[in-house]
Amino acid sequence: MQLGDDTLDHLGHLGWRPGVAFSAALPDAPAGRVGRVSSQHRAGYEVAVDEDDVRHGVQPPPEWLRPRFPAEDRACVGDWVVLDAECANILQRLPRQSVLKRAAAGEHYKQQLIAANIDHVLVVCGLDHDFNPRRLERYLLLVRAGGSEPVIVLTKADQVDDLEPVAEALADIAAQDIAIHPVNAKDADSVRVLEPYLGAGRTVVLVGSSGAGKSTLTNTLLGLEKMATGEVREKDSRGRHTTTRRVLLPLPQGGCLIDTPGMRELKLTGEEKLEASAFSDVEAIAAGCRFRDCRHEGEPGCAVQEALDTDALDPDHVANYFKLRDELATASGQQAIRQAQRAEERTPGRGAGRTSAKRPGEWKGRR
Repeated sequence: MQLGDDTLDHLGHLGWRPGVAFSAALPDAPAGRVGRVSSQHRAGYEVAVDEDDVRHGVQPPPEWLRPRFPAEDRACVGDWVVLDAECANILQRLPRQSVLKRAAAGEHYKQQLIAANIDHVLVVCGLDHDFNPRRLERYLLLVRAGGSEPVIVLTKADQVDDLEPVAEALADIAAQDIAIHPVNAKDADSVRVLEPYLGAGRTVVLVGSSGAGKSTLTNTLLGLEKMATGEVREKDSRGRHTTTRRVLLPLPQGGCLIDTPGMRELKLTGEEKLEASAFSDVEAIAAGCRFRDCRHEGEPGCAVQEALDTDALDPDHVANYFKLRDELATASGQQAIRQAQRAEERTPGRGAGRTSAKRPGEWKGRR
């Protein structure tokens, strides 16, 4: 597929950028029109083919509708797709540069995609009852696993007299070279610190709890009241889901923003790496343990325990590391089982040679 420079210019307003996975795959894609998924409904997808041209009710390929088709292989908000000439059907999803996802709630292992092809994930946390460094560490684990860079945005900074305790609580995260920005989400001058992440060809996604101020921040960045906002409860600072679905919005700064509903459950997928998250400090110290399989639970020569005894590591930080380490091991096991099941389902002639089911009343035991 060949695209003229004028088409590429228009796609740039939607976050298109040369030299990454989706653009590199374009020459081998089927003929059609390229667009970006901006929202998803039961009736189909909304796909932007230009900054001011969004096609509604775009239908997915038939195979995406099959019950056993992997959810992570379907398109989600932020994906680049090739449409037919009428822009009524998706012909192909282009490869992803990055993807933010979590494990879906429930007993069975499934992955839930949140957004694709994002450069920075703005993890929004309010400096009220919403403030929780341990939850931020969980977010960072998920973000890094998807190939995006995390940025922590602390809203409601105007309601805090002293930010020094906040800085101390986030010292372990800041030490991992993760950007942290306290802002007043209602003040355009205050949020200007985020502009380096919002330029042409860039895409950011906002994640965080309900009531953290994501919709307020979105409105301030857009310069208009695009997203509904609501009050939060005083006792726990929780808000209602004013954002009810994921939506991609072009920004006046030249990039794109994906707003998401508040997330109260963040299950690991099993693909995360502790050493690539906010726990690289613990992992680095653990490399000095006497035993390679040290669990840091009282074994002799444990470097992590020594660091705790000398206050070189924060106990709460390490406790969360243990919790997520064990959760990650469980999720990895569930993922391996699911992958094995899918491989068996794809095996040609599956079931051939098996003993046929017995007829009612028939006994096939030994004589």
